[in-house]
Amino acid sequence: MFPQRLDSTVAYDIAKAMRDGFNRHYQLFRTESARAKHRFETADWHGQQRAQRERIEFYDLRVREASTRLEREFKAGEQSMDVWHQVKLHYIGLLVDHHQPELAETFFNSVTTKILHRSYFHNDFIFVRPAISTEYIENDEPTARPTYRAYYPTHESMPQTIVRLVRDFNLRLEFEDLERDAAYVLQAMNEQLGEVKLRANFQIQVLSGLFFRNKGAYVVGKVINGFSELPFALPVLHGPSGKLVIDAALFGEDDLLILFSFARAYFMVDMGIPSAYVQFLRSMMPRMPRAEIYNALGLAKQGKTLFYRDFLHHLRHSTDKFRIAPGIKGMVMLVFDLPSFPYVFKVIKDYFPPQKETTREQIKGKYLLVKQHDRVGRMADTQEYSEVAFPRDRFDDELIAEIEKFAPSQLEISDRDGDGKMEVIIKHVYIERRMIPMNIYLQEAFDVGVTEPAAKDQIERAVVEYGNAIKDLVAANIFPGDMLWKNFGITRHGKVVFYDYDEIEYITDCKFRRVPTPRNEEEEMNGEVWYSVGPKDIFPETFGPFLLGNDAVREVFMKHHADLLDAAFWQSHQARIQDGHVYDVFPYERSKRFVVLHGGENAE
Repeated sequence: MFPQRLDSTVAYDIAKAMRDGFNRHYQLFRTESARAKHRFETADWHGQQRAQRERIEFYDLRVREASTRLEREFKAGEQSMDVWHQVKLHYIGLLVDHHQPELAETFFNSVTTKILHRSYFHNDFIFVRPAISTEYIENDEPTARPTYRAYYPTHESMPQTIVRLVRDFNLRLEFEDLERDAAYVLQAMNEQLGEVKLRANFQIQVLSGLFFRNKGAYVVGKVINGFSELPFALPVLHGPSGKLVIDAALFGEDDLLILFSFARAYFMVDMGIPSAYVQFLRSMMPRMPRAEIYNALGLAKQGKTLFYRDFLHHLRHSTDKFRIAPGIKGMVMLVFDLPSFPYVFKVIKDYFPPQKETTREQIKGKYLLVKQHDRVGRMADTQEYSEVAFPRDRFDDELIAEIEKFAPSQLEISDRDGDGKMEVIIKHVYIERRMIPMNIYLQEAFDVGVTEPAAKDQIERAVVEYGNAIKDLVAANIFPGDMLWKNFGITRHGKVVFYDYDEIEYITDCKFRRVPTPRNEEEEMNGEVWYSVGPKDIFPETFGPFLLGNDAVREVFMKHHADLLDAAFWQSHQARIQDGHVYDVFPYERSKRFVVLHGGENAE
């Protein structure tokens, strides 16, 4: 019995060390998120961007710290499987009253899978399924802030209630005219609700943490009246006067889905009980997967865990096969999908054509840059996975042949678990939301006929949005590199999003030039480039022949975005970014801004 008691003691100590490692991680994560309020109040925009980048790295640093400690203090890799089974049971016990149990379980998985062999990656040793419920977790400490606040206004007290719910966030900067802004919010709310009777349960519920991202702070909540619920968000910005203003009022699930989009940077919000925030947000956006809500809150590892659980669940309840993704094949990425699942899987090829001077590590670096950068609603977020196992019988033979030809180093087909079931193991893969490629979207309109009103509208919307996407990327200091239509996609909300990252560069690292004037007739008639071109030289006027071969597309592009073909446009933005200017890129239409709706000195 004595050795067994020793084993139990070691198991408990390992479990406690892991719990302590997670607590340290979440304390640091939460502290950095809470500091966003001070950075917003002091207009420290560069500091906000830097913190958003650095916070992404916190998780992996703490996982490495915890696994190193377990090896150093407990020789964790040498412990028996009986000990590791007990470790999980003790860990479950330590999470009974925990405020972030789902995050702590994921942290346990991250540390354990760094130590144990893959054959132990099942529910006896890691949390394949969650063990602790996240329902109705409460923080009973006297100083704890509730997850949300509830307000019960009457028709008459509504303006004062809107003022109070904003003031309750205790922003240490004066508003330009909060009563005026509250009247704008109330007007927008009345337009949404109409002349409705306020039912007995009429209330406004507001999450108690402000949502910070880039240059904005967002009040997020919902209006409840009878059986209806109306989600809303109020963006708070620094006005031209240096004081605060409510810039707009966003209402309804679609507005919120765009605000929390996978193509935007993660929010910073101080959450004691993150699962309660996710539950509240899910009630506002039922179409948004919980995995993507966790991602939007900066809890990307939890999002990754939930996404994989959702994926395994979908595999068990579907029968279609993985296939080569429709569209033009890329030179760098091999892309496949499962038709019934709204995501694509991207594998870096083993070799590239001569015109692609890059390496696997450089491409991974570009994807990391996008993960850490402000995506301004125009670059898709990706989940990165290693050693992903798929059932072999779900793979189309043509797809297997494609991977064997272009990425053999990333493919293994075996019965690795020894259970008689053959698996396809992909060594490294990026997963991102599926969109309609722009070239396919435009071709659908061409097939109908560019003179047809519906096709004409489709072309105009797509081309205008394409140019807007590039301009938003420029504002975020990103040059997309390869600007061909096939590298952009259309989301379900009609937004154009860029998703091919192997050639992106910072705008500030590029040299935008005009094509030199030919010095003689020989140079003018020469089909080859007769002038010197440096590795970072870009000639915007040369974009036209690649993008504007279709007359209908060219007409719309030149009407709305001809400036993209002028080096001066790029140079002017580059100069402002180099001078330290941080552009405003709004996650809502310009027409929703109060300065546009109501005019005044800030109207554009």
